[in-house]
Amino acid sequence: MSPYFNYFQSLERLIVKKLVVLLCLFAISVCALSAEKSVFQFTYSAEVGPIEADSGPVHVFIPLPVANPQQRILQETINATIQGRVDVEDKYGNRYWHGSIEPKHDDVTISVNMDFIVERSSDSPNLLVNENESENAEQQAADLGKYLSANERVIVGAPILDPIRAEIHEKVQSDDKAAIARGIYDWVVENVEYKKVGTGWGNGDTYWACNERYGNCTDFHSLFISLARSEGIPARFEMGFPVPEERSSGVITGYHCWVQFYLPETGWFPIDASEAFKHPELKEYFYGTHPTNRIHFSTGRDLKLGESHNSASLNYFIYPHVEVAGTPYKGAVSRKFSFKRIGGNLVPVE
Repeated sequence: MSPYFNYFQSLERLIVKKLVVLLCLFAISVCALSAEKSVFQFTYSAEVGPIEADSGPVHVFIPLPVANPQQRILQETINATIQGRVDVEDKYGNRYWHGSIEPKHDDVTISVNMDFIVERSSDSPNLLVNENESENAEQQAADLGKYLSANERVIVGAPILDPIRAEIHEKVQSDDKAAIARGIYDWVVENVEYKKVGTGWGNGDTYWACNERYGNCTDFHSLFISLARSEGIPARFEMGFPVPEERSSGVITGYHCWVQFYLPETGWFPIDASEAFKHPELKEYFYGTHPTNRIHFSTGRDLKLGESHNSASLNYFIYPHVEVAGTPYKGAVSRKFSFKRIGGNLVPVE
């Protein structure tokens, strides 16, 4: 028998073994992402200061997890070294904790520690379609309208979007909004690169994404939202924290964001373009599913947090916002996020 035959036979067996391993890893990853429900303990800690005495009134704003059909807050404990209360932002209904103090004689360091037990269900069109069913037509139109208008960094109908929209329409060859939405998703995933190089990325700026064609999740999804809204498709920006699939507990180093767009035939439809770029084998999965490996903290852009929020609107809200004497605090604000996986498919506590 030819030695070449033995060589190629061995090579074939090696390739088959590697393919089997890769397929098994892929199946494990999809099964983990596809869990119907997950329950986490999540800790959000922040420390502000020291703030000098007689600096003026101090206001601290920290986001709280969203409570909706996809996310149940089973337990919530907030401990702080200053007085505070839970409040709700007007436009999108975001919950937040607001603490205040006016240090008179001594410098002050403010500590806030928040513990939550959160049950997260996988977002899919079947779960989201009836979200606005109880609203009357006028209220639903008003709610959808705010997801069609521009934000400061999320442009709508601007000339810089025209070449991209033309390219999408050329490929889709349809005026059907569902087909256009899919075309937008495909274009963003195929033409924007997930990387964090230099400065300018991470602001969720559509102009940046159009010009530089790279960034993090905020840049991917701001571009998607700009394109969708320019086509008359309502789209909303959601922000929270990723929960690592490969660990049962540990520190979380930063935020994640994602999008839902609205069509009458599907209701709110979930997508995650930046995760689809990072995991091309899951591109189809992330068009129509937000897995349970995330905790949702805020919705929307250009946020104002009540009468005590005197500075400019927040581009997005995930980290503590601190004001001293009506201006953004420039001193030290440390933060730490950690999680512990409790289980899945548990019955929520009513």
